Amino acid sequence: MRRIAIALLAALALLLTTAAPAHAGGLDDVFARLLVKKVKGTNVKKHLEALQAIADANGGTRATGTPGYDASVDYVAGKLRKAGYQVTRQPIKYVKSWRESSPPVLDRTAPAARSYVPGDDFFTFQPSPSGDVTAPVQAVDLTLPPSPAPGSTSGCETADFAGFVSGRIALVQRGTCPFVQKVDNAAAAGASGIIIFNEGQPGRTDAYPLDLGEWRAGIPMVFADFAVGDELARTSGATVRLKVDADLVLGTNDNVLAESRTGDPRNVVMVGGHLDSVPEGPGINDNGSGSAAILEIAEEMAGLPVKNKVRFAFWAGEELGLLGADQYVDSLTEAQRDRIRVYLNFDMIASPNYAYKLYDGDDSDGVGSPAGPPGSARIERQLADFLGSRSLPTVGTDFDGRSDYGPFIAVGIPSGGIFTGAEGLKTPEEAALFGGTAGVAYDACYHQACDTIANIDDTALDVNSDAIADSVARFAYNLKAIPPRTVPQAAALTADSSG
Repeated sequence: MRRIAIALLAALALLLTTAAPAHAGGLDDVFARLLVKKVKGTNVKKHLEALQAIADANGGTRATGTPGYDASVDYVAGKLRKAGYQVTRQPIKYVKSWRESSPPVLDRTAPAARSYVPGDDFFTFQPSPSGDVTAPVQAVDLTLPPSPAPGSTSGCETADFAGFVSGRIALVQRGTCPFVQKVDNAAAAGASGIIIFNEGQPGRTDAYPLDLGEWRAGIPMVFADFAVGDELARTSGATVRLKVDADLVLGTNDNVLAESRTGDPRNVVMVGGHLDSVPEGPGINDNGSGSAAILEIAEEMAGLPVKNKVRFAFWAGEELGLLGADQYVDSLTEAQRDRIRVYLNFDMIASPNYAYKLYDGDDSDGVGSPAGPPGSARIERQLADFLGSRSLPTVGTDFDGRSDYGPFIAVGIPSGGIFTGAEGLKTPEEAALFGGTAGVAYDACYHQACDTIANIDDTALDVNSDAIADSVARFAYNLKAIPPRTVPQAAALTADSSG
């Protein structure tokens, strides 16, 4: 602590003697200016060069499940330990391979026998584990004709399974929340298997192949036509045989977590970005850029005491479906979630044809997903204020569920961050604001082998690293504008993963 105090006094002296005059403010203002001064784009670039070297030495990739990812974890964890952090490596599960060995079975065995046709009436939910169960079916909060209104919440809440008899097969309707949420809730209630059937409106009647993208529960699971689910729900005493014959192989990789040694553990500022690339390339912009900036900020903050605990996260498996962040959030108790006051996400912050995009916390753009949990608007405004102080414009970007903020928003944790664009095309209006070329992708090398160190815009990298540092420092000292977490009734992030 004495060394920390000495470092702090020296840093404050440097700030007061060299920084340009600024408006009077509290510790959040003082430390924000200090941290921004300490964080260097050149140091962030050195971390990117190291990640590029790791990819070069490991087949050109840093994807989850590869030696390149393992080496990336070792690099980040080593730097954090050297800076003085206590580092935790949290194993997460991912699917290495999945293959059906024989067609699935869904047979009604009572009160009258009937067999449903695999590949027509129903499909196995990839990556279902193997299982062969015969048990009564129990319907879970279904909405059936004559009023099958859109927006069924069947299985979205643990309360839906009140009175569920352990060992039965859960019959759940598509709608509102992600399929994985329904599967998790069914497994937690003691279901021996799960049948999810389509919702019933025009265009939402037939079954089709679906991939959850991750392994969630050790019970067999299938997706059925609305007609199948409707018939089972209306058949008193229905008992079915549900069988899946599949070869599922799981792997593990690590999230990397590090916390400040000082700060109130009841008020946690969490800063994260994914460390993995896609198999096709080294992922230096996506998302070496966000990871490198977070690592540089962690190193520069290491010797400074803070009021609120700061937790840095480098996620595994984002490219496989937000696995690292999702499994991390799932592992937390409600009390632990309540302590995370904000989550700041930084994914692709140096796209070559960049725009300064801030996640639309207040839904002022009115596009796509609704506003983030209360406090998200404050995160957006704080980032915009910093960039505005440098006369840099910003635009909003939707909380579309494509990055690691998704699991945090789903449980009501205020979230925000910076994104400079992926495969989408820059608009003429954005070209007028930020320069670059309209009609061309923000990152033409998105998810490709050419996402190398040459695919980084140094200006965007430097500016955004400073903006991240500013917000991390301010929240580390002042969370007064952030309300307590609001637990959502049901979370719906993307149509692809949801009912």
